[in-house]
Amino acid sequence: MAAEHPDQLPAVPEETRLRAAFLQRELARHASLYYVLDSPEIPDDEYDALYRELRELEERFPSLQKPDSPTKRVGGKASGPFERVVLEEPMLSLDNALSLEDLDAFLLRMAPVDEGGYVCELKIDGLAVSLLYEEGVFTRGTTRGDGRVGEDVTVNLRTIRSLPLRLSGTVPPRVILRGEVFIDRDRFAALNLEREDLGEPPFANPRNAAAGALRQLDSAVAAERRLSIYLYSLLYPGKAGLFTQRDLLGWIEKAGLPVQRAWGFCPSPQEVREFVLKWREERLSLPYATDGVVVKLNDLTLWNRLGSTSHAPRWAIAFKYPPEEKITKLTDILISVGRTGALTPVAILEPVTLSGTVVRRASLHNEDELKKKGVLIGDLVRVRKAGEIIPEILGPVVEARTGGEREFSMPSLCPACGTPVVRLEGEVALRCPNRNSCPAQIREGIAHFASRGGMDIKGLGDKLIAQLVDRGLIRSVADIYSLSEEGLASLDRMGAKSAANLLKAIQASKERPFSRLLAALGIPFLGTRGAELLAGSFRDMDELAAASREEIALVEGIGPVIAGSVHTFFEAPENIALLETLARAGVKGALPGEQGEKEEGPLPLKGVRLVFTGELESFTRSGAEEAAKKLGALTSSSVSGKTSFLVAGRDGGSKLAKAAALGVKVLSEEEFLQMIGRKE
Repeated sequence: MAAEHPDQLPAVPEETRLRAAFLQRELARHASLYYVLDSPEIPDDEYDALYRELRELEERFPSLQKPDSPTKRVGGKASGPFERVVLEEPMLSLDNALSLEDLDAFLLRMAPVDEGGYVCELKIDGLAVSLLYEEGVFTRGTTRGDGRVGEDVTVNLRTIRSLPLRLSGTVPPRVILRGEVFIDRDRFAALNLEREDLGEPPFANPRNAAAGALRQLDSAVAAERRLSIYLYSLLYPGKAGLFTQRDLLGWIEKAGLPVQRAWGFCPSPQEVREFVLKWREERLSLPYATDGVVVKLNDLTLWNRLGSTSHAPRWAIAFKYPPEEKITKLTDILISVGRTGALTPVAILEPVTLSGTVVRRASLHNEDELKKKGVLIGDLVRVRKAGEIIPEILGPVVEARTGGEREFSMPSLCPACGTPVVRLEGEVALRCPNRNSCPAQIREGIAHFASRGGMDIKGLGDKLIAQLVDRGLIRSVADIYSLSEEGLASLDRMGAKSAANLLKAIQASKERPFSRLLAALGIPFLGTRGAELLAGSFRDMDELAAASREEIALVEGIGPVIAGSVHTFFEAPENIALLETLARAGVKGALPGEQGEKEEGPLPLKGVRLVFTGELESFTRSGAEEAAKKLGALTSSSVSGKTSFLVAGRDGGSKLAKAAALGVKVLSEEEFLQMIGRKE
């Protein structure tokens, strides 16, 4: 078969074009429902199926790819240091009001012009950015930088699911918005736990974590941070017919952009004060960290009239809530052993209320941090919540020492299993190397596997997992699927009904998609987003296990660090054995060994790696892949040096050029049919 010249874009059937346009619109709508409005209509697996269908259509017909397509969320890696961008209008900082007296002084200065009232918005602990939309499509995003020159971080901003790549409704041809990128409380806490488990230093605050994510050269890493964004400002609002900040926030929301709900219109200075006092405690219940209130004149025409100083606008001020810091007693230091064996010293505190919750424990992170803090057991210590989220010890009250305090030394043996601990090269954390038998690591690994982001086994919580491990009923995640009602009924506070419900949830988890199983395995550096990307390029665990490090890194959005970690995981015999055990238990995902057990005939294509492109007349693409797999072949979505053959149907597209460059042989559909024995 003579293939089309690779430079020619294949003609797209009208039905296919309409289907792709529908999928692009529908996926964007569902993303807005899920991430912006918090009211999803379909489960995750249905969204994933639609996403995969669109990705395959765009791959077959490159002309269908649009810059605002949902498949462009993770755009690969930056080629080097981020490009510096001169901001069209400076992004100035705000003057701070550190007390109610400072706030009153600002309100008094504004009194001659404040007839239009004020808008108060909670100040989010994040990173300011500027966004450019052209003809309604997101084209560039820039950090604040020094206020006049920022960095182009478009590739990482695209990973933010709540940020629409196309605006809704009728908007001006060119729109520049300002907003704040942040990480919510739960994700920040989980991120720091993950970093401690990997032996990495924790982030000091959510702003630090968000800033680090936006400056990642690999957008897959940024995607794993799960950033969020709220917009609050529009340049040249008069062009959109907007003359008040109150109307501007409504316009932003109607354009499909996320706006934080915690803002209010305050007609008078007294109501500004009431807003500030009201949110002093209420803000602590929000899912994101805040450290103050931004008070702005509502009348936008006054902003230009009042102007700015060299560093801050005159028409706004940031009231900062004082950081809450208290003194309590450090009664003990215990060691926590994490999922990867990292030993973390944890301070046990006399209970103290901080930012609205009672704090009894605070991580001391690692041995180096413990020495740096200089705390002793029995010390009075100063504590606060970093970013109002993570309890942290600032240091001891040295002058209050009585002489009865004592030093703490990190153990030489794992407190959970007695194995001698080690410090790996380049790491600050001590680790227990007994990954397969350490009960603490087993408990944490099972908890991760059963978590909502993994196999989502409802009812299998930390306390129950501890009982199961302590009684020897579970030694690995595969043992979850051999639990019986009788065994569960013997546990504390586990009646027949609870046992039956748990077994039902375990059975249901077997139907979780490949991406969820992959994320649940706890492969270092691989989170839910990376697992979704890999599941979109490799159809099952068997295909992924056979892939080389280079082939995994070819997946758009997967960097070399994640690729190396995934490849290393599948090289370990104990991991392959685990996956085979899960497969025998019926866990969904076409795991290693499963195909061999099911196939009864010969496997003439064993070891052959095929890639398909274009439209086949005898099969759908998935049907062709399935036929090849039944004969032992491996299939992939991308051409690489490991590819044995590229099977090209009509309108083959860009994969033909890549195959030619790599010297990969191209088969016609007729040759493929002969290969699988469908044609003499």
